[in-house]
Amino acid sequence: MGIETILIIPIVMYSIILHEIAHGYSAYLLGDDTAKTQNRLSLNPLNHIDKFGTILLPALLLIMSGGKFAFGYAKPVPINPYNFRDFKKDSGITAAAGPLTNLLIAILLSLILRLIIGTKTELNNFEVLFLRVLISGISINLFLMLFNLIPFPPLDGSKVLGAFLSDRAYMRYTAQERLGMTLFMGILFLNYILKLDLFRIFERPLMFMLQLLTGLDF
Repeated sequence: MGIETILIIPIVMYSIILHEIAHGYSAYLLGDDTAKTQNRLSLNPLNHIDKFGTILLPALLLIMSGGKFAFGYAKPVPINPYNFRDFKKDSGITAAAGPLTNLLIAILLSLILRLIIGTKTELNNFEVLFLRVLISGISINLFLMLFNLIPFPPLDGSKVLGAFLSDRAYMRYTAQERLGMTLFMGILFLNYILKLDLFRIFERPLMFMLQLLTGLDF
């Protein structure tokens, strides 16, 4: 494992954690204090880390992809949608808060990158390494945003889409979360074993957004 990958891991971990905190905080603003009462709005990583989803899975994916790809999850923030004033709409807003947070993280890292590039005429080895870590952090957060917006249970996009469905269709659609997670893990496994590289579908939109935020050509 290279030094670059080691430096990327905490960025990935906190990107995932902040994603979950955003869910809980938006739910709190919309009337559900479940996450707050269970101390899940804290920045303390110990309150959010899932040993497999937050540490092992993204670390393995980073190693296998050479630092180019990572996906993971924290302990899901507990949300009781029955506390919302509008069940479907507020559930959709709460779900969208996670991917939006990843976009904001990517924008923040891009601003740091642009600041460094704009004030330097020549970069030393450490600065080059730091810029590469920033670019990886931006790319990973953009991927987390795009991936989570897929309208496939249990991903956030399913609840965002659900806000526009009828009540009956919403309940039937979002009830498939457990099956959806099983299918997703199976797809990840087959993608690696058969070397299908299914995640290439994200390559073009991700590169477009990466170039737009950083101002760099890749």
